[in-house]
This record gives sequence, structure tokens and C-alpha cells, in this order.
Amino acid sequence: MREFAEDERPRERLLRHGPEVLSDAELVAIVLGSGLAGENVVDLARRVLDQSGGLAGLVRADARSLRRFRGLGSAKAAQLAAAVELGRRVQRLAPDDRPHLGSPEAVYGYVAGRFIGRTKEELLVLALDARGRLLGAPATIAGTVLTVSVRPAEVFREAVVLEATGVILVHNHPSGDPTPSPDDIRVTKELAAAGRLLGIDLVDHVIVGLNRYVSMRRDGIALR
Repeated sequence: MREFAEDERPRERLLRHGPEVLSDAELVAIVLGSGLAGENVVDLARRVLDQSGGLAGLVRADARSLRRFRGLGSAKAAQLAAAVELGRRVQRLAPDDRPHLGSPEAVYGYVAGRFIGRTKEELLVLALDARGRLLGAPATIAGTVLTVSVRPAEVFREAVVLEATGVILVHNHPSGDPTPSPDDIRVTKELAAAGRLLGIDLVDHVIVGLNRYVSMRRDGIALR
């Protein structure tokens, strides 16, 4: 990854800020490790994703089919196939191994520690199966400010890939007051409508403050 300034390299950005802030191409680039002459590793990763049909296509590929891409020899194809298989195995964990998020209390208990000390708003998207159990890892939209519209494509992207039947949104109010703002209510209504078009239920939107929270579903705010 010598083509990048040190603070722009995907690996260093992951170590500094966490994997949530990286794009799909940057995460794939870390798995691949290096690019080609005239094509840096992020561009290589982006090309592989584009030609695979995105993450949804990539997860259906095996090591042999990955080798058809220019720049993916046996080693890189095996690394990528191994990473994809680990993701599959996480999704196949027995239901008892995955958190059941069937109540606002369960959601708050699962996420509350994540927001301790955060000074900026962060939106989590929890994808659920039909029984209310978490699928995969929470998707994070870092630095989200709900005074502007959140793109439905960002919110529902992982849920579509995971074939989720529902999602729960969680975001924090660094002020400590979890009372929903007018923008929180507006954005929640917009995302609920977008979810209906995709066949994915917006189960709840939980707002976390200082040692307390609000469930918009339970309180009949925007979600009924």
C-alpha cells in the first residue's frame, strides 16, 4: 500500500478509527494486501467488487472463480475466499449464539457500552432474522447527523445482503438527553417507508442518552 500517504492507508485507518469507517473496497484491499503495477490495491479491490456484482456477488464466489480476475493469483484468491467463508460461518452460528433483540431493553443492553465517551452521533443498523436475532455484525454509519437525510441505501445495504426481515436503528445523543428531535422523527418515518418498499420492517429506532434511552416504537413516536 505504498501508493497512499500513511494516514490514508486502509490498514492504518482501520487501526486508528475501526473497521466501520472503511468502504467495502478498503476492507477487501486489506485482505488482498497488495495491488498490481499501475493499479493500487484499493483500485484492484474496487474492480473485483464491481465485476463480482458487489458484496452480494462476492460472497457467492469460491477461490477458483476468484482467480479469473486479473491480479488475483492463488494466494490472493485463497485469502479472499477464506475471509468470505468466515463471514458465512458467523451468519450460520446457532441461534442461541446470536443476541435476541426482541425488546428495547435487550437492544439497549446490547449497544449501550458502545456509546460511552462518544462526542459525535453514530448510527447503528442491526439486521434481524424473522425471530428477532441479530444477523452478522452491526453496520455503523459513523459521524451521522440526523439533521440531514440519511441515505436509505446506506441504512439497508447490509440488511439486503444478509436477507434480513427487519432492522433496528440505534443512535446516540451525545448531549445525554435521548428525547427524539423533529429530525429524528422525520428521518425515522422516511426510513420506515423505504424499508416497506424493500420488504424490510423498521422494527424500532432506539435513541441512547446518558444512562437512559427512548424506544420510538414503544413510545409510539413515528413507528406505530
